[in-house]
Amino acid sequence: MLEMQGPHWIASAFSDSPLGRHPRRRKVLFGKKAEQKFLTVPNAESAIAASRQYATKPHMAGTPGDFETAKDFLKLLQKELGVSTPSTLPLYSAGTPESRNATLGITELKAPTAWIDTYYPVMNTPLDHSLEILGEDGTPLWTAALEEVADDTDPEAGKYYDAVTTWHGLSKGGSAKGKLVYANYGRKEDYDELVAKGVNLNGTIVITRYGGIFRGLKVKGAQEHGAVACLIYSDPRDDGTVTIENGYAPYPHGPARNPNSVQRGSTQFLSIYPGDPTTPGYPSYENSTRTDGTNIPSIPSLPLSWANAQVLLKEIQEGGQNRTISLVNNVDDRVIPIWNTMGVIPGHIKDEVVVVGNHRDAWVMGASDPSSGTASIHEVIRGLGELLRNGWTPLRTIVIASWDAEEYGLIGSTEWGEDFADWINDHVVAYINLDSSVSGSRFRPLATPSLAHFVRSIAEEVEHPTKPGKTLWDATKDRGVLTGDHIDAESLAAYEASEVEAASDSTGVGLLGSGSDFTVFVQRTGVASNNIGFSSTLQDPVYHYHSVFDSERWMEMYGDPGFGRHVAIAKHLGLQVIRLADSIVLPINTTHHAYELEHYLNKVESIASTTSLDVDFSGLRSAIHSLQKASAKLDHEKTKAEKKFKKLLRRLAWRHTVRRNLRRAACRLRKLLGKECAHPHHMRDDAAPHAEKAFECSSMTNSKTGFLPFQPRIGRAPAWAREHHAREEQNGAAVGEETAHGKRPSFPAKKFKKAAKRVRAVNQKLKAFERGFIHEGGIKDREWYRNLDVAPGKWLGYGATTFPALTEAFTIEKNATMAQYEAKRLQELIEKLAHEIKV
Repeated sequence: MLEMQGPHWIASAFSDSPLGRHPRRRKVLFGKKAEQKFLTVPNAESAIAASRQYATKPHMAGTPGDFETAKDFLKLLQKELGVSTPSTLPLYSAGTPESRNATLGITELKAPTAWIDTYYPVMNTPLDHSLEILGEDGTPLWTAALEEVADDTDPEAGKYYDAVTTWHGLSKGGSAKGKLVYANYGRKEDYDELVAKGVNLNGTIVITRYGGIFRGLKVKGAQEHGAVACLIYSDPRDDGTVTIENGYAPYPHGPARNPNSVQRGSTQFLSIYPGDPTTPGYPSYENSTRTDGTNIPSIPSLPLSWANAQVLLKEIQEGGQNRTISLVNNVDDRVIPIWNTMGVIPGHIKDEVVVVGNHRDAWVMGASDPSSGTASIHEVIRGLGELLRNGWTPLRTIVIASWDAEEYGLIGSTEWGEDFADWINDHVVAYINLDSSVSGSRFRPLATPSLAHFVRSIAEEVEHPTKPGKTLWDATKDRGVLTGDHIDAESLAAYEASEVEAASDSTGVGLLGSGSDFTVFVQRTGVASNNIGFSSTLQDPVYHYHSVFDSERWMEMYGDPGFGRHVAIAKHLGLQVIRLADSIVLPINTTHHAYELEHYLNKVESIASTTSLDVDFSGLRSAIHSLQKASAKLDHEKTKAEKKFKKLLRRLAWRHTVRRNLRRAACRLRKLLGKECAHPHHMRDDAAPHAEKAFECSSMTNSKTGFLPFQPRIGRAPAWAREHHAREEQNGAAVGEETAHGKRPSFPAKKFKKAAKRVRAVNQKLKAFERGFIHEGGIKDREWYRNLDVAPGKWLGYGATTFPALTEAFTIEKNATMAQYEAKRLQELIEKLAHEIKV
């Protein structure tokens, strides 16, 4: 009975509908059985087919190829979610009533739907570019071959090597001439070291290597120190042991770096704000008012291959000629439409929404970034479709998003997040992000601390993709098998430091900074979020990030042969979606997050101890302790609320089982009396006359089967039934089962509804927890970022800085007054949050 009616009773309890029996008698998937059914669907063959569909042709944001993939994803949603295909393409321009209603109407939907939203950001595309070494008379002595070089060994790379030129998205157009200065990774400390050595960067062209921080911040550093241009190259020193020096052949003939490969990418100043540079904080409609973007460079830049970088580095090495460098980077800045494809599975609880998203656009083909993620989410959608076809309806509504223009600067997700900020704040309980699902051998989960245990626990249930008897969580310790004697010490130290930082949470789950589509949810609204995927180690085949060599052949040969990792990610992601959507109490661990705050404060105090700044943290620490106590009480309340609700649910199921069995017994009795029995499929609880209605007695049923252990005798049974029914009528109304005399009292409907309201109140507090770290004033100099708990470091971009405004008052501003102000801001937020979650 619980399998047939349980989901409907739960749904009724959390809504205004009556608590009656649902007319359907077939079993409905929910709970563990739904999960088990889902896990049978994702498979390698289907994931490979999806990867080949998306990753064998270019689909840069805003291009015709990108639009085709938007429509491909729409067809997938329509097919798997059972959405009827309309006569015209459901393509809505952002800001129009159609687009607004599509999202704002999600909480009213009764059937799945899907559509495409079009936003209109300012982006750019390349026109022409060049890089030369000039002689004393200004004539070119060397001209770089800037495009990647590929042949038919990799068929798609050979076909599309020049489809998207090597350039930086959102880079400044123009030309520059100057002497070269090497700035290592282009980090703040690298520029500080140059200044300390007396190096004058004014009028120079800075050359840095990729790694360490977001590429746009390398350009920002050069710009702020007076450079006229910036070059960024891929250095094989950062490839660990998988190098030509260690005997590995370069791709496509081996796993080492192709020396002609180039990393494209955005040079937006990501840590200032993401999204359309010209509409900070509000959506980019076709007719939006535009500003001059303040998160984009004012000097040109170009990405370089190792082959070209070697020539330039020789110019500035000891004995080099250090000749003038000429750079040209002409681009076309304009409004370019992009397309977010959206799908919805309505749940029983309409106003609680789980969002899962993956970006679709790639710099070229993007077999890893992002198409490995797209292939994995393709399998998730197939799995959810199978559940829907088997009668499953999630408790909460699920929104599936295929974001566009992530590569330019998280534009598609950011514009949607800014467009529907109030709706997200009111309804979204969690966001699950998937960027690249596979680029290497190590599983790296990231999450807001409130979801860290949730993410880890699922990883401990999913099987390891390549090692029998191991789990996906065990893959957090995996590394590649391509070893070698030679490895760059600086690169190794930087990698090991990043690994320690990534697992700084006591659960081993890393923190979310920025660099992918979770940013607007975490940093702008305060939504519990996570991001999962396999990434590369220093012993893995070299991943050619944002290169034409991020291709299907590379993925199938080196990245994930057999696609077991794609499938493992799909299973983990799908279980997350199902559990977040179907759990009675949201699996958000506020207490773990509250205790992590104390670690963040300890870290700040450690930093402060190295300075001469005198700041009092006692008020902030006291607030954190108050939050910990409030959260512990909330834990107790959510346990009691869920236990009570489940107890009443089991009681309801037991009573319905007994009633069903007694109806059957009454039917047999009627037959013995020579009377006809109502057809079992049409017989309701109130269908039999009162005189012949069987009575309930728990002692008469078998506790394991719920069936009567004997055949009822004729004699007193009708009289017993009448007496029992009379007693029921004296006690009040029944749950959704009416007779001629009104409702019978066999189950306390009001208590069940009250228990559901209690659970709802708990879930609202759990949802509000992450919102509690959002401050409308934001972080100094980058007010778009409002989360005072965690944000991308001002000079990191990708990496997370905890207590960012407070930390940077010490590390960047070196200002005691500001530090005390930020400590007080945090204290007030946390005190308010402790009060808000109080029970």
